[in-house]
Amino acid sequence: MKLINLTPHVINLHRADGGVMSVHPSGEVARVSQERTQIGWVRNVPIVTTKPGRVTGLPAFEADEDAGYIVSAMVRLALPNRIDLFSPADLVRDEAGNVIGCRALEGNPTEDEK
Repeated sequence: MKLINLTPHVINLHRADGGVMSVHPSGEVARVSQERTQIGWVRNVPIVTTKPGRVTGLPAFEADEDAGYIVSAMVRLALPNRIDLFSPADLVRDEAGNVIGCRALEGNPTEDEK
């Protein structure tokens, strides 16, 4: 499967064989808007809920295409039926705590896996 990076960041995939595969940004960025609703207050601080809004920058789903898209977790979760979307998981951090890659990609479950 071809991986297409729809984030603005290089994604360094730390493979099980010890190698690192870098997937560079494609130049397109998938984004999702957020709709926040205030539901209350705690100690004079508003409490909100957030629902995903419209997703932009994402190609239409084609079941027969051999491509997967790396997107943010927020974009992936906004489209739970898209099994071609993946987000970084099991993050790798440097000594300072900065994310430098991931050991896995997380995908949405298929209908059989739900």
